[in-house]
Amino acid sequence: MKTLLGRRTRLLAATTATAGLVLVAGCSSGNSGGKTTVKGVHLVKAGQLTTCTHLPYPPFQSEINGKVQGFDVSLIDLVAKDLGVKQQVLDTPFENFKTGAFLNSGQCDLAAAGMTITAERKKNVDFSDPYFEATQAVLVDKKAGVTSLADVKAKGKKLGAQAQTTGEDYAKSKGFDPVSFHSSDAVLNGLRTGQVQAVIIDYPVVQGWLKDKANADAFKVVDNLNTGEQYGFTVKKGNTALLAAINKALTNAKADGTYKKIYEQWIGPYNASAASPSAS
Repeated sequence: MKTLLGRRTRLLAATTATAGLVLVAGCSSGNSGGKTTVKGVHLVKAGQLTTCTHLPYPPFQSEINGKVQGFDVSLIDLVAKDLGVKQQVLDTPFENFKTGAFLNSGQCDLAAAGMTITAERKKNVDFSDPYFEATQAVLVDKKAGVTSLADVKAKGKKLGAQAQTTGEDYAKSKGFDPVSFHSSDAVLNGLRTGQVQAVIIDYPVVQGWLKDKANADAFKVVDNLNTGEQYGFTVKKGNTALLAAINKALTNAKADGTYKKIYEQWIGPYNASAASPSAS
């Protein structure tokens, strides 16, 4: 994930699921606008649910035609709708998600970034119930002549991964020294330009890439690694009211078919086991 600490954060509006999305000019302004409490949930800015994310990471969140859209965005729109407010998305560096920095500073109410639940991250933030089970894919250049992750190493090919992610961690655990890229777009560009001959990244991201014919013609998946990863949304430690609101929205969405509809819109054919992982 992106590690540019000096990079300016951007505020983008993600309205409830029934409306469109528009860009909002300017940068984060912390707590300006005043805190408020809605249905027992304290919000860092009046009238809005402020979400920290990291762009781009399709199909979970990305900027499409000037609008922030994706699987995570749509799910958090449900939380905002239940609270009677609109969602605002703040694009931030991913390393802050591990520490909960933007949550602790009061810039965001929650974080939604296709983020894997780990014991290390739980030390700094509280996770929602898991909402998606992800696997890691190994995508290679068809011209590289490799057939698996092990083959990447055996043939001395370069492996790329997104910085600060579990994909990068997994590669290192298997003895690789992966080329680190700051975003998912940069990972794909590294493969396109020959900086690396293979990459490891979340499979739903690869699924999105391969919808493009040029990518499908040039690249192929040679491994799909079930690493037991589950995604969760995060809140500041101790923010039980917002956590309960998120979990309630997820539970209701799965019960009434809304989750399935959002899943099919952004991920693809519905996979019940991936959609409803057991809480860890």
